[in-house]
Amino acid sequence: MGRRRKRVATGDGVPSPRKEEKNPAPPRKEKKKKTDIGKMFINISIGLCIFSLIWFFYALYMRSSLARRVVTLHPSPRVLDANSSSPAVSPERYWGTYRPQVYFGMKTRSSRSVVTGLMWMRQFAEMDGNLRHTCEQGDHLLGYGWLMHDGVSFGVQEVHDRDFTLTTEFVKRMGGDHGGDWTWRITAKQHGTAISAPVISLMFYAATDIQGSLQAHVEEKNRLSSVTGTSEELGNFKITFGKPTAGEGASGKYARYNYLQTKSPGLDKLTDIVKNSLNHKFVFSPPKGEKRHYFAVDSFKVTNHQNQQKDPKMESDFVVHQVTVQTPFQIEVLFESGSFRERPNQLVGLVLTDELEKRKVAFDEKFESAFGLQAKGFASSQIKFAKAALSNMLGGMGYFFGQSVVQSVYNEHPVLYPEGPLFTAVPSRSFFPRGFLWDEGFHQLLISKWDTRLTQDVIAHWLDLINVEGWIPREQILDDEARSKVPSEFIVQNNENANPPTLFLALQELLEQLDAQPELLSSQTMLPFLRRLYPRLQTWFEWFNTTQAGPIANSYRWRGRDKDTNLFLNPKTLTSGLDDYPRASHPSADERHVDLYCWMTLASGIMANVARILGEPHQVYENTHRTLSNNDLLNKLHWSENLHTFSDYGNHTQAVSLQQEKVFVPPGQPRHQFPVTRWIRSVRKAPKLQYVNALGYVSLFPFLLRILTPDSSKIEHILRDIQDPERLWTPYGLRSLSRTDTIYMKRNTEHDAPYWRGPIWININYLAVRALHHYGSLEGPYKEKAATLYQELRTNLINNVYKQYMETGYIWEQYSDSTGRGQGSHPFTGWSALTVLIMAEEY
Repeated sequence: MGRRRKRVATGDGVPSPRKEEKNPAPPRKEKKKKTDIGKMFINISIGLCIFSLIWFFYALYMRSSLARRVVTLHPSPRVLDANSSSPAVSPERYWGTYRPQVYFGMKTRSSRSVVTGLMWMRQFAEMDGNLRHTCEQGDHLLGYGWLMHDGVSFGVQEVHDRDFTLTTEFVKRMGGDHGGDWTWRITAKQHGTAISAPVISLMFYAATDIQGSLQAHVEEKNRLSSVTGTSEELGNFKITFGKPTAGEGASGKYARYNYLQTKSPGLDKLTDIVKNSLNHKFVFSPPKGEKRHYFAVDSFKVTNHQNQQKDPKMESDFVVHQVTVQTPFQIEVLFESGSFRERPNQLVGLVLTDELEKRKVAFDEKFESAFGLQAKGFASSQIKFAKAALSNMLGGMGYFFGQSVVQSVYNEHPVLYPEGPLFTAVPSRSFFPRGFLWDEGFHQLLISKWDTRLTQDVIAHWLDLINVEGWIPREQILDDEARSKVPSEFIVQNNENANPPTLFLALQELLEQLDAQPELLSSQTMLPFLRRLYPRLQTWFEWFNTTQAGPIANSYRWRGRDKDTNLFLNPKTLTSGLDDYPRASHPSADERHVDLYCWMTLASGIMANVARILGEPHQVYENTHRTLSNNDLLNKLHWSENLHTFSDYGNHTQAVSLQQEKVFVPPGQPRHQFPVTRWIRSVRKAPKLQYVNALGYVSLFPFLLRILTPDSSKIEHILRDIQDPERLWTPYGLRSLSRTDTIYMKRNTEHDAPYWRGPIWININYLAVRALHHYGSLEGPYKEKAATLYQELRTNLINNVYKQYMETGYIWEQYSDSTGRGQGSHPFTGWSALTVLIMAEEY
């Protein structure tokens, strides 16, 4: 191929050059510059707007995402299977006395259970309408509580009213597909001091909770002989009301009967419905007595106003059977499951009596095997007291289902936590009939000695409530009945607030049982239980380790202290569980709390043990535990050389007091038109960062949780403080705050009496006895001294709690450090029942 030739244009085809063509004018540099800058600014502005919009929507998304976290449950598989409480999986625990807030009642472990219960009232009394139903301190009963309760199949309770005693007994019998049958026996006897035989109305009731229906069967005009019903959880069932039988010489044939069948807008309204249905037109006329009018249920209709508040579809059936009879007498109520088709006989009369006796014997044998009090030489009355303490703990367990009300900093208003169940013991049936996180660890120390699988069940329920952040609402107020007993200011739970992780105490006990008796059935279920629990424990521990971190490495600080320092002598720290115990006078982010440091030391050690048992990486937890257990670090962060005690650290002054606010009233002006004077805090000396000079329970925590090494010189100072009557020692137990402290027994506000500022608390005294027993059995310079104090403190505690029970009929929330007298709420058979473990020397 040849080369490409160059084309040459010739002739007319060649355009002539344009002679007048001018070169283009050069651009105006200033104008172009301005144009470019303008475009640049426009582009930048558009970019900024786009970026701002993206950031705005991203921020909205992130805030919405963060706001949802507080109500997002933990993603790991639940510890409990969804049907773990069903009658198919756990028939023996399906029915129970799971309504601790009422004197006597039963329900199932299901979300919408049919509930049964008992109300009563004394007829012809000075105070008409003295209806008893929910446990109320204002009822001023002489005493009430379970004498025997095995936590599963039977219980015996005595309720001492003013001039008569009701004994409530129940027995369960397995069979069928819905938890079997049960029978109640109610026995009424007048007191020897009663002037005449009291006439009492017992009101037995059944109520559905939205789902299910009840049908009343009436005979003899107004006697409710039975109730039949059906529900999703129970299938078909029948409740039969026996006639009162003659007690000791009395005749039940003169009984009078009434009944009520209506609708209830909620289980929390049952008492009000009965009160509002009472009518005084009925006549009680025994053959040898005068005719008298008595109160009885008559009729009740939900008012239009109530209907406007409640969806009629949400109303529940409510049926009441009232029997009015003179004491003494006995009545039985029988529940029969429709699926129990081959029962040998009815659980009534002599059959019931025989079953009760068998259960009582089995209970006594198991109690002695578990606690050995008879072998230790305790008197029969002391053993009876201890059985009552344990039984009230077991009989006070409740099953709750509902939603907590919670809030985080990302929520403008409180929101509802996901629905869920909680099976838990409660501190007090009258005052605190709900779940408390820090109480529960102490409860399970006792329950685990009786029934390890029951403790596993409870711990699993609590950890299944944990959210994705690792937070568990510290106070569980899950349904209308629970909320009706709680002041509104305590209902909302904040996700920044912790509570002492005492469930690690219970886990420690379970691990020790596993190590000591691996062959037991309960031990064999332990590994699967721990395996499912472990992811949640990890998140829970990490939440504590981050959200409650202190201002410097390896320190910890409780969040949630009261912020209005003007109104409190010392702002409370409810999250610590010790409420008004004196902390730094001026809350700040600089605080370090020694009790939380010790809880984290305990928790890290248990986490390391659980991880090691499961074959999981445990080095991180072990390193944390090794660091926190180092007594040199503990001393550096919390030991005050000036005070010779372990202390909190923060912005503090001791020169504070409450003084009445001065309000100027101009001459001649009426005083009532001006604000009411308040008691406010006066600070006479500015606070500074320093150790908090308070000696009490918090000071003892390195000793209480056994973090100190046996040869630590700090134990000498602690034992000195413990045995000093001017500081912590009393003949009744260790007081919560030294008598020498400036805040000892001081009110926190004019309406806020001292709580943890002197009184004796059994949970902390249990830890003290346990620690003294521990150090008294280890070689070290303080072994003999600790052993001596152990015996003295143990004796003082047992004697006083027992004495107060015998004198008052109750175990109490706390005890006076000056007289030993029981005080606070009662009965308080939560952690005060740890007296049983002190008697048994089970630590």
